[in-house]
Amino acid sequence: MIKEFCAENFEHIPQAIEAGAGRIELCDNLAEGGTTPSYGVIKQTLSYTKEKNIPTMVMIRPRGGNFEYDEAEATIMKADIEICKKLHADGIVFGCLKAGWLDEELIQSLLEQAEALDVTFHMAFDELSVENQYRAIDWLVDHGVKRILTHGGSAKTTIVENIPHLKKLISYANGRIIILPGAGIRFDNVNQVFSQLDSSEAHGTKIVNV
Repeated sequence: MIKEFCAENFEHIPQAIEAGAGRIELCDNLAEGGTTPSYGVIKQTLSYTKEKNIPTMVMIRPRGGNFEYDEAEATIMKADIEICKKLHADGIVFGCLKAGWLDEELIQSLLEQAEALDVTFHMAFDELSVENQYRAIDWLVDHGVKRILTHGGSAKTTIVENIPHLKKLISYANGRIIILPGAGIRFDNVNQVFSQLDSSEAHGTKIVNV
């Protein structure tokens, strides 16, 4: 079981790894749901996590707010992916939508830029209708995305309330892509989540006791 610690900058990463985090998602600005951290933060974090043999995924998101990006923002995202490649990140995390569906063109462009990096499609997934979530799983599988980070429902709901829908998503994915439950998973309920879901990974800012 992998406990992915969602880190805002470098500050708590050493303690999180000591407490049992098996992977890091590196962000800035968690009050906005996470944006791309600075070059210096990425470099320092990767220097540390590689020494500890802990995989690190870097958020690629140029701003808070919605997940529809214009051409200038797309250019920024591609440049940030290039930085992640040069600094030897293990993977990246992004999500792009357009008119209630995936922004297929931009996602494909970012995937091409990512090359061999692992890719997680983040909680933009939760903005899709339930019907489109199943369609999105198929599309993301077909395009080589490794995992989908999802709360399984509205941010107003608890992770425990969303377990029935998460079970359906995991069943539908059927091992083709990892469904990564997140948001509201804490060190004191993560074992409950693992026990109820056929999932080998979970994500959260408090998933280990830092």
